[in-house]
Amino acid sequence: MTSSVISRTRFSVLDRSRTREGHPPAEALRDTVALAREAETLGYHRFWVSEHHGVPGVAGSAPTVLAAAVAAATRTIRVGTGGVMLPNHQPLVVAEQFGVLEALFPGRIDMGLGRSVGFTDGVRRALGRDKGDAEDFAAQLGELLDWFTGGSPAGVHARPAEGLTVPPFVLAMGEGAKTAARAGLPMVIGDLRSREKMLRGIEQYRSLFRPSPWAAEPYVVVSGTVAVAGTAAEARRLLVPEAWSMAYSRTHGTFPPLAPAEEVEARTMTARERGFYESGLAGHIAGTAEQVAHELETLLKETGAEEVLVTTSTYDRTALLDSYRRLAALFAPGR
Repeated sequence: MTSSVISRTRFSVLDRSRTREGHPPAEALRDTVALAREAETLGYHRFWVSEHHGVPGVAGSAPTVLAAAVAAATRTIRVGTGGVMLPNHQPLVVAEQFGVLEALFPGRIDMGLGRSVGFTDGVRRALGRDKGDAEDFAAQLGELLDWFTGGSPAGVHARPAEGLTVPPFVLAMGEGAKTAARAGLPMVIGDLRSREKMLRGIEQYRSLFRPSPWAAEPYVVVSGTVAVAGTAAEARRLLVPEAWSMAYSRTHGTFPPLAPAEEVEARTMTARERGFYESGLAGHIAGTAEQVAHELETLLKETGAEEVLVTTSTYDRTALLDSYRRLAALFAPGR
């Protein structure tokens, strides 16, 4: 029986176009588009793609371009970005890109925005940015939203964005919760492994929220990994490839493509690698449908979130799709 708190919650997908060992990056992008079609069929509310630059493990470097491909391949699901990293771009260009998306796919486009800059010093130099650019996020956000409502003092207008409504969301990392609240925008917050920190961010967001033309009241989206399988052990194996990628990045300084779970499990790890790996496996929502339903109920009651954005990645695409199907059966049974 479906829980009432789960059935009244929106569930959405963020796919980061993770590359896999032995598979070209182009395949990861095609996999993202294929997953979006499945997510639409299964009843997920929105499908978002991400922005990463110079990362061997991620093919999604141009989220608005990929969002266009996803929107063209689907009919009803909302499509957007989780997110465009605003400090990496001029707000006018971002407004123009989302204006084009909204003009082509009216009423289906979301504008998820983050404050991160490039992953490494080399990437930041290549983008012409530095870490300090993230400190101007609130001002950059305000400028971006202004392009949709009017021109600039210089008489420039964002075409075709001006006059269009593209719902903005703020990805809340650190200061992001305050920024989202003061701008009166919906907030996306993660991850599930840092539950107390997440709850503090949500409390801060709700207490500081100021109504705006974009949102009359707070709207919280919690994001993180949710893995559902026939057994708890199978669900845990879904987490293995990503946990190893995270452990490798923490110990080697580069984020690699996903490796098969059996290859990771057979590895000899250093104590430091093993520590990061075990930490990467912990804290997610993973298990059988019954176990996941119980954990989701707890999460939703603790956070009062209106929506869950599922960010699961794994090497085995068949198992990943099965997980999304099993999760959909919890919030949209019989669909």
